[in-house]
Amino acid sequence: MLTRTLYMASPSNYSTAPVSEFLLICFPNYQSWQHWLSLPLSLLFLLAMGANATLLLTIQLEASLHEPMYYLLSLLSLLDIVLCLTVIPKVLAIFWFDLRSISFSACFLQMFIMNCFLAMESCTFMVMAYDRYVAICHPLRYPSIITDRFVVRATIFVVARNGLFFLPVPVLSSRLRYCAGNIIKNCICTNLSVSKLSCDDITFNRLYQFVAGWTLLGSDLILIVLSYSFILKAVLRIKAEGAAAKALSTCGSHFILILFFSTVLLVLVITNLARKRIPPDVPILLNILHHLIPPALNPIVYGVRTKEIKQGIQKLLRRL
Repeated sequence: MLTRTLYMASPSNYSTAPVSEFLLICFPNYQSWQHWLSLPLSLLFLLAMGANATLLLTIQLEASLHEPMYYLLSLLSLLDIVLCLTVIPKVLAIFWFDLRSISFSACFLQMFIMNCFLAMESCTFMVMAYDRYVAICHPLRYPSIITDRFVVRATIFVVARNGLFFLPVPVLSSRLRYCAGNIIKNCICTNLSVSKLSCDDITFNRLYQFVAGWTLLGSDLILIVLSYSFILKAVLRIKAEGAAAKALSTCGSHFILILFFSTVLLVLVITNLARKRIPPDVPILLNILHHLIPPALNPIVYGVRTKEIKQGIQKLLRRL
């Protein structure tokens, strides 16, 4: 276990006291919210776990879904499950049992997974956009480009790129000296919330996360926009009746998820930038929901809009 010494602040000087954990204080200004939020968060958590597990099981058991597009969707579901399990159980433990303590190692591990897997989701959306681009703009070459080997290589790229870029974030935070106590005014171990407790200069820490985050997420977004621009341009050239609508429908579910993911992330960023004008509990709540609502909606959107998945789920239910 990673243990550090916190330098506890006193009115006159700094005294040292070995502490091996942080304390998470959810909604410091409105702690009564916890009782009201626990039920909807629990239901959303169960929905997210159940929907993603069902989707993964359906893709595994249904032979007709053993295609690269659905393998990428499986990767997205796995990332959603890990993000949910990293954040929500601890939040619910605080709400239900007042288990506010979290060890240093667990805190920095949670920080790494949240940053890394969020970027992995963005990267997966980018790969899925490329998959749709090839399918619509180069349909004859699709079977030779988007293969099982492509999915394996794409998965390795998603994991390696984001893991290497975001590993320094918790490492830098864990090496700081902490002198403002061990109370984190948040439900989760975000880099900003934890580094606030340090008496060291955290400029480089924040700057690295800002640059890494916007470089990766920004590049993913640019490539996604380019892919859909080419897709739209190709679709508008299709003259066969109903072909354009059919081509767009294959991208509909993916586009909805990207739009929702980007919108929620943008709202979260704006609220954090304007935190002086917004109650501090609002960004905390939005951060929790960002780790919960997309994982709950992703499999549902695909299940409702994709005929093959819907039929696979129906077959799975009949087997049960």
